[in-house]
Amino acid sequence: MTHYDLIVIGAGMAGIGAANKCASQGWSVAIVDELPYGGTCALRGCDPKKILRRGAEIIDSARLMQGKGIDANDLSINWGDLMGHKHGFVDPMPQSMEDGLAGNGVATLHGSVTFTDKNRIEVDGAPHEASHFLIATGARPRPLDFPGHEHLVDSTEFMDLDKLPKRILFVGGGFISFEFAHIAARAGSAPIIIDRGARPLKGFDPDLVELLVTRGAAAGIDVRRSTTINGIHQTASGLQVSVERSGATETIECDLVVHGAGRVPDLTRLDLDAAGVEWSERGVSVAGHLQSTTNPAVYAAGDAANTPGMPLTPVAVFEGKVAASNMLKDTTTVPDYTGIPTAVFTIPELVRVGLLEQEARAQGLDIEVRYRDTSAWYSNYRIGETAAASKILVDRSTDLIVGAHLMGPEYGELINTIAMAMKLGLTTRQVKSASAAYPSAGSDLGSML
Repeated sequence: MTHYDLIVIGAGMAGIGAANKCASQGWSVAIVDELPYGGTCALRGCDPKKILRRGAEIIDSARLMQGKGIDANDLSINWGDLMGHKHGFVDPMPQSMEDGLAGNGVATLHGSVTFTDKNRIEVDGAPHEASHFLIATGARPRPLDFPGHEHLVDSTEFMDLDKLPKRILFVGGGFISFEFAHIAARAGSAPIIIDRGARPLKGFDPDLVELLVTRGAAAGIDVRRSTTINGIHQTASGLQVSVERSGATETIECDLVVHGAGRVPDLTRLDLDAAGVEWSERGVSVAGHLQSTTNPAVYAAGDAANTPGMPLTPVAVFEGKVAASNMLKDTTTVPDYTGIPTAVFTIPELVRVGLLEQEARAQGLDIEVRYRDTSAWYSNYRIGETAAASKILVDRSTDLIVGAHLMGPEYGELINTIAMAMKLGLTTRQVKSASAAYPSAGSDLGSML
């Protein structure tokens, strides 16, 4: 039986970063995954999704400039070619990741993992032992149990479609549904989003969400709230989805139904009970420094860990590095989650860092809400955008930004400057004292503040 200082379970960005860090310090390290190396973000999520979004951006940008010097009538997305562009990035990634790990002295294993004891696992039946384990297995779609749920496709399958169907229904009002619906609408489909709650994208500012829903409706996206699915039935012409809204039942005809109703930690196959690792649907139970509360040999990071961190790739990578450092140095450093932004890459994007307005008030903070309708500002007029806004929350007693919420073109970049200001504890006066390149979206920040 091979013994390692560390075995990393999950070859996504968090696991790969931790494996390389520990190997660089002389540890014997192995990493294992039953899927191609690279993880969700690089292969099945963030990166390929934004490549597909690029096609949608171009279509939308051209339409915004219709009558302003651009004739967009004959412009369309060739879905097969766009998908080929995505594959040009994704397909070489697993081998590149694996080669990089092997070059750093990390043993690369493949197969299904189960724990057999506190310090032992089996990979497709082959035993391995380690002094430390890092669980970084990411997340999987949340199980759904309504009749016909087997007809759903997940986000991975959506991003591998050879052709894009005309009628697509997205289940759930979160990131996946909104981002894919905005791509599909610009690619010629008629997307419907079904959300069982009254408010979609609950993690974002509700005022800006409403602006985004209205902007999406103009692009052909139908958001149906307070609606539940009773079942899905396959027919000769496609799928029939039975839904209930306001006590009435209706049937929606569609060609494809996509699961966008959330994700849960991918842990059930590991047999964590055999290792004495406490876990739940929220992830492995860890102390603040990411060590299992019940098995000191085990650490967890990213979606696999029950932490205060948001389910984002940068957070997972950060936690993986902190966990690796704590293992190497036998320390108990706790990750600092201050100033971590998040974005839903619709068109335009909706972004957030820090507290929501209701969260700030619930904490008793005396905040000034600086709301700006930026749709007519030069940076948006220039490109024909008609829907954009910012809401920045400032603590009156300290002049510090405690939350920032933006919806508009290029605001996914602008939020990074605000996040850095929050991380470094800069006041709004200090932020406004810096000069920005003009004219740029970044130069709008001073006026937003």
